[in-house]
Amino acid sequence: MSVSPWRSALHEARLVGVALQFLTRVPVPLHGFDPQWLQASVRHFPLVGALVGACGGAVLWAAAMVWPALVAVLLSMAATAWITGAFHEDGLADTCDGLGGTAARERALAIMKDSRLGSYGALGLGLTLALKAAALASLMAASPIMAAAASVLGHGVSRACAVAVLAALPYAGDVAHAKARPLARPAGARAAAIAGAWALGLTALLGTASPGAPAPLRWWLASAGALAVAGACARWFRRRLGGCTGDTLGAVQQWSELAVYLALAAAALDG
Repeated sequence: MSVSPWRSALHEARLVGVALQFLTRVPVPLHGFDPQWLQASVRHFPLVGALVGACGGAVLWAAAMVWPALVAVLLSMAATAWITGAFHEDGLADTCDGLGGTAARERALAIMKDSRLGSYGALGLGLTLALKAAALASLMAASPIMAAAASVLGHGVSRACAVAVLAALPYAGDVAHAKARPLARPAGARAAAIAGAWALGLTALLGTASPGAPAPLRWWLASAGALAVAGACARWFRRRLGGCTGDTLGAVQQWSELAVYLALAAAALDG
């Protein structure tokens, strides 16, 4: 039986709501819930990421009117961390704790489940946040609007990178005890393709519409850099864990986002 375009569009809008509810603190009223919707919603993670980045960019732009660039950047980062409940930052810290040393696979997975923050996690999280702040502050010197656009691109593309890794790798942990069991299965090629389409659209839009920004090619290179970081992470996770977990996907998001900022900051300095 064919599904009407209206019903299909309504379902996709529902999936966007599921993704928004899962990735952020934003209250989204949903009538009914099917656990399979969560797995299907991953294709819209980049859209939710772009919305998070837009909120951060708005705070960045507004705060820059009142405070120095670094203060504005830190307020922007605090805003996005609050909106997401530091969801991905927590995963990054756990990943660094589990994989920072030489622990075997089972021990690394156990460390990542431990809620306590270790030295590797603190160092990895601190350095990542510091580098993001420094790169965004550098972009602020070029243009606050450009820095705000970079926030949108970084948050959006990095979620697409996480979906790509989820599609490429099996789940490394215990599926029965996964916090979000529907996400303990590979995302599938269709979900990765749609997430990629969101990322491509964002890159094309921001690369041509951002005033005073580097040439459009630089935005494409920034997105390509984020994907390269995600690919390197995927190889590392496959070698160390045999797959990915929710925590490692958080690390992919954070490091891919950082890659976007570093690439655009380098492009801005290069002129």
